[in-house]
Amino acid sequence: MAKVLIICAAGMSSSLMAKKTTEFLKGKGHDIEVDAVSATEGGKAIAAAEYDLYLISPQTKMYFKQFEEAGAKVGKPIVQIPPQAYIPIPMGIEKMANLILEKI
Repeated sequence: MAKVLIICAAGMSSSLMAKKTTEFLKGKGHDIEVDAVSATEGGKAIAAAEYDLYLISPQTKMYFKQFEEAGAKVGKPIVQIPPQAYIPIPMGIEKMANLILEKI
């Protein structure tokens, strides 16, 4: 199973996106689990290197460089989520799932 982590400001909207995206991907036959943490936990989560892909939410893009550098140290991809893929409606969930499938 592949694991993806969304890093968000407080982890609230990202938790909903993670749950809905996991359900969408599993419904399409993909064995991918999506989780979420707050930006304050993001650096530690990247350093632990327990996920295959790290996604940075639009509201935490100011930390992208910092997270990208942390990902480079452990050889893990760090990807910025475009705003249109960060909306908890079917279209946004599908865009998030496609981003994951493209980058994982």
